Amino acid sequence: MSALTVYLARLMGLSTLVFVVAFMMRSNAIIMATIADSPVMLVYAVFSVAAGLAIILGHNVWAGGVLPTVVSLTGWLIFAKGLLLLFVNHETLSLMLERMHYDQNYIFYFVPAFLLGLYLTYAGFTARAAKSGAK
Repeated sequence: MSALTVYLARLMGLSTLVFVVAFMMRSNAIIMATIADSPVMLVYAVFSVAAGLAIILGHNVWAGGVLPTVVSLTGWLIFAKGLLLLFVNHETLSLMLERMHYDQNYIFYFVPAFLLGLYLTYAGFTARAAKSGAK
């Protein structure tokens, strides 16, 4: 397993778990307040696009096992989320969340992210990174 795959799995897994737990503790109020603030959403979109592109450009690996594939797929999903937030206006995003009944079911929407974070953290810390041959 490449050292980059292991590093990204640990980084994305732990950060996902921290964010999901923090958001679940604060209920959906922080998400709804963030969506209502267009400048904050723009910054969030820019960072998501940049992080997604960094993962895509540095780790676009679709072979070698489940973990490298999940890391690459997660990078593409982060990039796609950033593009969505960059190009969708506040009203459309609010309407989309309203139709999803996000305010009543927000915990349901955190479950996939939490499971992904658990998997990446576990796999990242149990995988053996290949030793670099450079001296």
